[in-house]
Amino acid sequence: MKPNVFSSQLRRTIAKDEDTDVIKSLMNLAISELQKPYLNPDQISASFLAMGLDTQLIADGTYFCIWDGDSLVGCGGWSRRATLYGGNHTAGRDAGLLDPATDRARIRAMYTHPDHVRRGIGRVIIEAAEAAARAEGFKALEMAATLAGRDFYLRCGYEIEREWDDTNGPVPVPLLTMVKTL
Repeated sequence: MKPNVFSSQLRRTIAKDEDTDVIKSLMNLAISELQKPYLNPDQISASFLAMGLDTQLIADGTYFCIWDGDSLVGCGGWSRRATLYGGNHTAGRDAGLLDPATDRARIRAMYTHPDHVRRGIGRVIIEAAEAAARAEGFKALEMAATLAGRDFYLRCGYEIEREWDDTNGPVPVPLLTMVKTL
């Protein structure tokens, strides 16, 4: 049985440009495998049109990587920008800055390697993201969560604000807007 504890052998870094390929690889694996209990094959394929790496997060220094030795086992972060979800290729992106006094910061692009789920990796990332957003004056957070992440985010204190479908692809993909007050 996997321990439900973040191992001291794991390390957290801020993502760098040179991490891009390994981050994309982890994202693709997580989307392909971790969505299977929640989405049909057509929805999983469509997920790749809505999900993926937003390199603005790396440029802003708000994206974290969790490494086990030289292997990336988790990634995710937060944003002070208006885009709620998606990768560089996703329609509707908005790089405008949010106002911490009136807007919610965004939790973005949380992915864990399928062989490393339920080990505290996501918790470390979300706590780092929340602390960083709080330090910049944000009082609340929101995200576009997948059905696969719903229970994890509920355990982290997020609430479902609304359920909706991403329609960037050929079939709708269910998502949730989840929010948390800091």
